[in-house]
Amino acid sequence: VQLQASGGGLVQPGGSLRLSCAASGSIFGINGMGWHRQAPGKQRDLVASITYGGRRNYAESVKGRFTISRDNAKNTVVLQMNSLKPEDTAVYYCNAEVRSSYGSNLVTYWGQGTQVTVSS
Repeated sequence: VQLQASGGGLVQPGGSLRLSCAASGSIFGINGMGWHRQAPGKQRDLVASITYGGRRNYAESVKGRFTISRDNAKNTVVLQMNSLKPEDTAVYYCNAEVRSSYGSNLVTYWGQGTQVTVSS
């Protein structure tokens, strides 16, 4: 199973970015999907997550600014980031809880990370 993230870059404060992540490989089903971020010298923290049924969870710092969505048919998850702030600067990682075959255990996979820099 591979997760391929894209969409990072440099943006000015107040701007927007859209991150996408696609899961591929031996996938029977995917439970939760989400995004975490890690700034230099800090731990990796949850940004947003979404269940298969569409229940969303956000970090307090991004509520009202970020929106997570997913396409279950395409095994993709998207993070729309608006009103970006310098403190949103970090490497963003997508993750997915994958079941590779019927009855198998869930395994969490991670994407390679994409850099988001918010600076004027």
